[in-house]
Amino acid sequence: MPLVPGSLQATGGDLLSRFVADVDSLMDLDLRFAIPAVVALLVLAGASLAAAIILTSAGLVVLAALGLSALLVPWLASLAFARSARRQAPARALLTSELVEALDGAVELALAGRSLDQAGRIAAGDEALARVARSDALASAATAAAGGVIAAAGVIALLLVGIPAVRSGALPGVLLAALVFLLLAAQESMQPLPMAARALRRCSSAASRLQELSGARDVVADPPRPAETPAGGALTLDGVGYAYPGGEGRVLDHARLIIEPGEHVALIGDSGAGKSTIAELLARFRDPQAGSVAIGGVDVRELSQEGVRAAVLLCSQDCHVFNTSIRENLLLGARGASDGRVHEVLGAVELDQWVRSLPLGLDTLVGQDGELVSGGQRTRIALARALLSEARFLVLDEPTAHLDGPLARRVMRSVMGLCAGRAVLAITHDPELLGEFGRVVRLHGGVIGEVQPPAASAAA
Repeated sequence: MPLVPGSLQATGGDLLSRFVADVDSLMDLDLRFAIPAVVALLVLAGASLAAAIILTSAGLVVLAALGLSALLVPWLASLAFARSARRQAPARALLTSELVEALDGAVELALAGRSLDQAGRIAAGDEALARVARSDALASAATAAAGGVIAAAGVIALLLVGIPAVRSGALPGVLLAALVFLLLAAQESMQPLPMAARALRRCSSAASRLQELSGARDVVADPPRPAETPAGGALTLDGVGYAYPGGEGRVLDHARLIIEPGEHVALIGDSGAGKSTIAELLARFRDPQAGSVAIGGVDVRELSQEGVRAAVLLCSQDCHVFNTSIRENLLLGARGASDGRVHEVLGAVELDQWVRSLPLGLDTLVGQDGELVSGGQRTRIALARALLSEARFLVLDEPTAHLDGPLARRVMRSVMGLCAGRAVLAITHDPELLGEFGRVVRLHGGVIGEVQPPAASAAA
């Protein structure tokens, strides 16, 4: 299944971290559940058979004791684990939110004199979590004690059936001792089963989440025999209609737009009008429910997704920055780009001097989700990555987000200059940027209309 944004509910690092954690959990299934369960089953069968050979009634006692240890105790442990997860998750989430608020707002809290109040809330959250954890620990301890009680009851039952047999001469006394030690030794194999039951519950939850992800409906699919992506021609939307499930009416209704090769077009409109939907349709992260999107006159549904995205590149406003170096983040757009080309696009987004001033330069790490750089730097790294690509059509969704007015205008002017000969569709809310484009269109009521001239739009 192509994991395009339209197929997914989770996004960015949330999706990746959840996927990796769930796969890691499933890797424990054999080691932590299957092997202990198989070993326990073999020991149960072997010990019961051996005891039955010595004394039939003793075999039944061993079977009952080991059966209870193998079934009842893990079931109780699984219930205790589920109860603990339900109770601790909200308390842990509350404590985490308080800690994050304290770390992110440390300066503001200190200036407002509220640091002690925040510390008190953290202490209260910690105490609440500790109370729940202590209660759950007692429940787990009681579950573990149940295994000991069953073992002791099994020994007593063995003595009750074995002593009369010894007195009657049907069972040598030494074999009664052997039966007791057999039961106690077999019980050792039952001890990992409570942990196995917890592992099984974790794996079951992980498998359910992975199944939900892998079973997501394909919103786009490659045709059996994709056509060759045209090397030229315009990028067009023709009579496109689209509505989100559960939404009120269509976001797009007979929308039409033609972007000629080398043309620079700005798309404006109110928030929520459907501008980002147009961007996703052009890059084929979604397919239109009516009308068509075409490259060079060929419907993108007749092309491979790889071919479409080699021609049309979308740089979204929340474009992901990976936990690696600036260089590696940029080279995702063009693996063979030289350092000279990299510095050229960095200059266009006014990051080159900053990168050169860093001790490690292009090899500086940006952190998880770009946490080691500012929001504006993260946006411009993603924009520079798009500029490095060889795509003929660039779709830029709010490319100057997080930038102040003068910097945004300078960056957009430089980007448009670097994109001479390459088509650009830029979605923007900033009227000051419209003068950089040859054409401005507005999305309103699901329909795209021309706004001319750009300079007048900017003045308005």
